Amino acid sequence: YLILYIMVDLFNYTRRASSVAHIGAIDLGGDNPIRIQSMTTTNTNDTEACVRQAEEIIKAGGELVRFTTQGSREAENMKNINVGIRADGYQTPLVADVHFNPNVADVAALYCEKVRVNPGNYVDPARKFIKQEYTDEEYAHELQKIEDRFVPFLNICKEHHTAIRIGVNHGSLSDRIRNRYGDTPEGI
Repeated sequence: YLILYIMVDLFNYTRRASSVAHIGAIDLGGDNPIRIQSMTTTNTNDTEACVRQAEEIIKAGGELVRFTTQGSREAENMKNINVGIRADGYQTPLVADVHFNPNVADVAALYCEKVRVNPGNYVDPARKFIKQEYTDEEYAHELQKIEDRFVPFLNICKEHHTAIRIGVNHGSLSDRIRNRYGDTPEGI
């Protein structure tokens, strides 16, 4: 019965009201159309392959192209990828996908129109599944470390008009968060 109800309503929906976000040459949200984004599967250090695949995505209708930037070299190479795509006449916004390394996010914000970060692991290292109890004071200190490191990133993005996507999921929560909240909605 529930499935039937959902199927009947597939063509009778209303969009939730949202704010407009400016991402390079396009706007997202508000009354703008739903945007199509795809992610490359190429090695981000391979400029030619990235440009080629990004242009294939664009020609297929992609309005944003996302790249994994797992390290500083990949983030730095976004400059070359950006130059290559722009030289071919495309203004499609480029998105950097960053995990666990705020320095990478800082660099990516210089060369991409949008950077995706996860505040759950922005400063914290990759999960090691270590059990550790934090006092409220220690936990507050850890949160302050995140703020101290996140605000400079925000300032770089503001200066370069770089949009930020906050992406949170259970799989990328830090040990600190998982120890305090477990695998719960509160952890998110």
